[in-house]
Amino acid sequence: MTPALEPLRKIAAYALCTDSLDRVLLVRASTRSGTPGAWSLPGGAVDHGEHPLDTVVRETAAETGLSVTVTRLRDVLADMRALPSRGIVLHTDRLLYEVSIRGGALRDRVGQPTDLARWFSVEEAAALPLRPFTAMALDLPPAPIDLRPDGPPELPSFYAVPGPDGLHRAQRFAAYAVATDPDGQVLLTRVAPGYPGGGNWHLPGGGTDYGEQPGVALLRELVEETGQRGHLVELLGVASHRDAASLGPEGYPIDWHGVRAFYRVQVPVPTPPRVLDAGGSTDRACWFAPDELAGLPCTEVTVEALHRAGLGAVAG
Repeated sequence: MTPALEPLRKIAAYALCTDSLDRVLLVRASTRSGTPGAWSLPGGAVDHGEHPLDTVVRETAAETGLSVTVTRLRDVLADMRALPSRGIVLHTDRLLYEVSIRGGALRDRVGQPTDLARWFSVEEAAALPLRPFTAMALDLPPAPIDLRPDGPPELPSFYAVPGPDGLHRAQRFAAYAVATDPDGQVLLTRVAPGYPGGGNWHLPGGGTDYGEQPGVALLRELVEETGQRGHLVELLGVASHRDAASLGPEGYPIDWHGVRAFYRVQVPVPTPPRVLDAGGSTDRACWFAPDELAGLPCTEVTVEALHRAGLGAVAG
């Protein structure tokens, strides 16, 4: 049994980088980290308001001495780890990006959370103490390095805390669906009055719960917001948006930073949409033919996701 620990959340981005010999770039955690001696993909926490694309480039340069450019989003996953020495249990939403090298040279770091950066073949990496998310990214069985808590606590999907300017700020990770039926209709939800973007059409989905995987959260939200059951097809992308003084049902302005993964979802047996979670941020759900989308007032993430899914332009 792990002791009672303070729950925390963070969003992080990592680089999956290979060279011409198919070796993968890994960094070693130093004695200043929670898992000294463990190896992982280079990367780290997304700063408030920062796009994860910028995070992965910045962190890779800092940890390895290499300048990289992102080629594609590989995966999004979540995990929990207990850090009793720090009195916390940490939920991390991790964005994994494939990258290519633009220049630079490997360098070691003294007195930093990671101290070494090295190239390894997958076979060599399999013999290392790998962080579980890194082993998963390399299709290797994870070693029991991270101490897992007994179970996720009951917590909201975000925390609003005072920022350095005195304004409350919150960083939230969410998952949304570009959901279609066999006839190609698109499922959208309308934001309820009193919430940011009220009256605009949005994608089904929402913030993930503590300890919850993005895909599981998305399918749960799909049922709660629309009454539909679907299955994941593919990860389409990630959007990052900051609203420096959003006013919602909390009743006071919050400096919001939302990082949102969106997925293509198929609903094989569609039904008339019903909002099952009454009184929440969604007040209506509806199926739309693709040619009906252009006249709809939509949220920013909806416009980006529909464009990424090849469903044309909609009103912003």
